[in-house]
Amino acid sequence: MEIIDQIIQAFQATSWLERFSVLCGIIQVLLSKNNKVSNYLFGILGIVSGMYVLFGAKLYADIALNMYYLVMSIYGWWYWKTNKEASDQPITSCSSREWTTVIGIVVGAFAILYFFLIYVTDSDVPIWDAWVSCTAWAGMWLLARRKIENWILLNISNAFAIPLLIHKDLYLFALLTTFLFIVAVFGYFKWARIMKLEAKLS
Repeated sequence: MEIIDQIIQAFQATSWLERFSVLCGIIQVLLSKNNKVSNYLFGILGIVSGMYVLFGAKLYADIALNMYYLVMSIYGWWYWKTNKEASDQPITSCSSREWTTVIGIVVGAFAILYFFLIYVTDSDVPIWDAWVSCTAWAGMWLLARRKIENWILLNISNAFAIPLLIHKDLYLFALLTTFLFIVAVFGYFKWARIMKLEAKLS
């Protein structure tokens, strides 16, 4: 009951812009689950509004991380809409080369974020924070390329992010991330069904 009361109080304390950002995030992941390119529009709206909220809270490191999400969202939208092959690109699994890229993103991003958080910020959870972000970054790259494993990487990130947000007393965002975790599970199985259907039609 105490946690529920804290969640209610956290929601009541949020600004309309923060609520808008969260709403866009929910819409974005639901559209992603259904393999809709419009997910990037809501993702971009949520990121930009969220960055404004973070700026007001003086969370500059989080702004830097969200800038990556913004770039990847714009890239994903461009990749799906303008790339001749991507417009009809089927959902596929990662190749060995793509797994190498994923590992490179995770390891490289973790190292950069860890040292940034250690030497530039006053973060008290640099390892945890860096791990949540680097796995999400890799997941975003896979989402842009319509790889089913994007849901796995994103949920690795979500699984660590939920207790991290609770640790930081950010219960509203922990609740949102729990929702995103559940949606990502359903997203994986929906994409798997789409893959089977596309394989039969090809």
